[in-house]
Amino acid sequence: MAIQIKAPAFPESVADGEVAAWHKEEGEAVKRDELIVEIETDKVVMEVVAPADGVIKKIHAAVGDTIESEALLADLEEGAVAADTAGSPAEAPTADAAPVSAEAVAEMGPAARQMIEEHRLDPSLIPGTGKGGRITKEDVAAYIKDRPAAAAAAAPQSTAVVDVPSAPTGERIETRVPMTRMRARIAERLLDATTSTAMLTTFNEVNMAPVMALRKKYKDQFEKTHNGTRLGFMGFFVKAACEALKRFPAVNASIDGNDVVYHGYQDIGVAVSTEGGLVVPVLRDADFMSLADVEAAIVDLGTRAKANKLTIDDMTGGTFTVTNGGVFGSLLSTPILNPPQTGILGMHKIQERPMVADGEVVVLPMMYLALSYDHRLIDGKTAVQYLVAVKDLIEDPARILLQL
Repeated sequence: MAIQIKAPAFPESVADGEVAAWHKEEGEAVKRDELIVEIETDKVVMEVVAPADGVIKKIHAAVGDTIESEALLADLEEGAVAADTAGSPAEAPTADAAPVSAEAVAEMGPAARQMIEEHRLDPSLIPGTGKGGRITKEDVAAYIKDRPAAAAAAAPQSTAVVDVPSAPTGERIETRVPMTRMRARIAERLLDATTSTAMLTTFNEVNMAPVMALRKKYKDQFEKTHNGTRLGFMGFFVKAACEALKRFPAVNASIDGNDVVYHGYQDIGVAVSTEGGLVVPVLRDADFMSLADVEAAIVDLGTRAKANKLTIDDMTGGTFTVTNGGVFGSLLSTPILNPPQTGILGMHKIQERPMVADGEVVVLPMMYLALSYDHRLIDGKTAVQYLVAVKDLIEDPARILLQL
């Protein structure tokens, strides 16, 4: 029985998608729910799995083809068995990687392509172990891991210093790869945010000692009580952001043409860095979530984001965003708005600094906070007051519980 394998139904906000990678070829056997093909849209990577056991008879959309919602991708012959041209069981793959062809480079998955872009690698030098010699994400990771050892082995052992100008030791390689749809969409949205909004950033600093002391005191009990959910810092900032948004509704609003839409709820976007780019999944009704619920939801969204398991619904409809560049060591930055939102809170690295407290110089763990906002709607006074409210709530966490 022939079964048509079609692309998923795209939401209204997604016009089309692109075939990113085929994990099966024509004539190859598949199992039910086995991954067949990845479809990359400008927001997420969608996975299409086999609806039943069988053999891929014909592929209708090649890698790189632009497809529309529910487009025909392939024909599956249900219950069929893959032909063995040698008349014997297929040989097990060898440990040696297959040589990389130009076709294999062109058909690599978006995750592998992103890693190659970030590390500025030459894909022709990376052994491919995937189907048909394709380069996988694991191949790139292994190549990156082995590079320092290979460089050290190839380095000369002599320590003599020769006072002569250095000369090029090899070919100057440049690699051109197409930008992924997700990266292109991210670039488009960031450029749109900087050109279509009157974006301004205000800064403050917060003493993290109270939250750190509270976390140190209760983190073990918190994790035990809430089924392994760890007590982090993001939960405090999300709850503080929600409480402050209630006091300053303009920061939680959006501009729609000539109208201002004031949202009576707090759907907080949490920026997550993935191999494919920055995504912002949303915590729905975060103001009604407990601290444990927030922490658990952030871990779940982050895990699914890095595994390309987020849906369109997970990333739409946020009213405000919190981003934490401090996990990468950022001391200070100016976060860019996520339209149509009019505010985004940026967290940064916690660093001990000498501060004056009660007339004495003491060393305190401090964090710079940044609030970028759309000046068309939010005045400087409101922005500063909002950021001060967040600062006060973090420096005295009991205020979050008591809503003071």
